[in-house]
Amino acid sequence: MKKKNYINQTKDIPVAERRYLNQNYLKFKKNFLFLVPFLILILSFTGLSLFRNSKISSFVNTYIYTPNNIDQSILGHLPYKEISKEKLVLIEPNIEVHIDMSKPLLKMRDDAKKDGIYLVFLSGYRSINLQKDIFYSLKSIRNQIASERARVSAPPGYSEHSTGFAIDIGDAYKRETDFEVQFENTDAFRWLKKNAAKYHFKLSFNQNNKDVDYEPWHWRFEGSIEALKVFETSNRNLKNTIKVKNW
Repeated sequence: MKKKNYINQTKDIPVAERRYLNQNYLKFKKNFLFLVPFLILILSFTGLSLFRNSKISSFVNTYIYTPNNIDQSILGHLPYKEISKEKLVLIEPNIEVHIDMSKPLLKMRDDAKKDGIYLVFLSGYRSINLQKDIFYSLKSIRNQIASERARVSAPPGYSEHSTGFAIDIGDAYKRETDFEVQFENTDAFRWLKKNAAKYHFKLSFNQNNKDVDYEPWHWRFEGSIEALKVFETSNRNLKNTIKVKNW
């Protein structure tokens, strides 16, 4: 009886199963271990290449204008949004300007008067509709094609006057020079050239401008955050040029 129980107990002893490894598997494992150092080397070079390419791509994105920065100008003029009526103030009959510009402009005129210079405000804010009438009617009257007219008047939607930050100025003693290049020979212009920057005014179209005729009477205000945003955005170089950086 005891012998029988012993036999039954021995049947419960686990027996290790013998398995035969596939020879092809062994060869693959051996080859794989042999290739590991080469794979690591290749991945290292790949990572380095991707890093360098990312730096080049970053440089390209920084110094080459993307399609979103295409030239938005028309006939040499850059686009400007029309200012809302709520931001305009009347500084004298028929002359409205942006509220940010009104006080510096009037102070500039008062200070010029103290120096014996009498500035005349010729034109301030102009709506896009008014600019449309000016551009197309005068172009027709003068029998000019658009590119000719654009040298002295911006197309509608492309005038600094629509922002409320532009002002045309004349000399009270030389009214014959209003809107004429000869204005540069007046005492008023000489005073502006010397002092306008103190009041945050800048000549918009100087003699170096290749697309728009020289306008010594046309000044713009850059003395507020809003004004800086307007002109910074519009005055980027959008002519599909590549900005080359010195290495």
